[in-house]
Amino acid sequence: MDFAKMIDHTLLKTEAQKADLDKLLKEAKEYQFASVCVSPIWVSYAAEKLKGTGVKTCTVIGFPQGATPSEVKAFEAKTAIEDGAEEVDMVIPVGRLKDQDYDYVRADIKSVVDAAKGKALTKVIIETCLLTDEEKRIACRLAQEAGADFVKTSTGFSTGGAVADDVRLMRETVGEKMGVKASGGVRSRVDAEEMVAAGATRLGTSSGVKIVAG
Repeated sequence: MDFAKMIDHTLLKTEAQKADLDKLLKEAKEYQFASVCVSPIWVSYAAEKLKGTGVKTCTVIGFPQGATPSEVKAFEAKTAIEDGAEEVDMVIPVGRLKDQDYDYVRADIKSVVDAAKGKALTKVIIETCLLTDEEKRIACRLAQEAGADFVKTSTGFSTGGAVADDVRLMRETVGEKMGVKASGGVRSRVDAEEMVAAGATRLGTSSGVKIVAG
């Protein structure tokens, strides 16, 4: 299995500097990962360096809490895409989901989907560690209804990351037409194999080199 083509090679540390980015980009080119996932301030730099390599530039929106207004998320997505992002991973407003304010959550996701339409893939981070199984299913359905391309487990900044049971539940909920991204704590080849077996089609990890090298 070509794990490299499933990996979003990720650097979202608060203290990440240009030298860290350069290392990430060099590895991404060498191993031909699906994308690099970087913070919004690094998108234009990454996109420029990755031109013609086949590696996409991905970024995060409303990260990591998902608690910014929908208009801000839409603007953030639009700006990132203008800077060269080809994929945007947005965080849902978890508290509003838990309040059962489903219309708000659906519209929030749709604001980013609409900003990205035809220009970038949209992945929706539902932060599984904070949700009940029923809430996970509802979040996946809302993402689907809003027209997103992927659902994603985690930011990696909360109380837990991806677990195979959640990936399985997400895959069962969205069916085969939507992508499922496992992110947060995917650190080894064994972890990667487990997530893919559960239904993941993309892996968000900072351990991409280790996983591909076995």
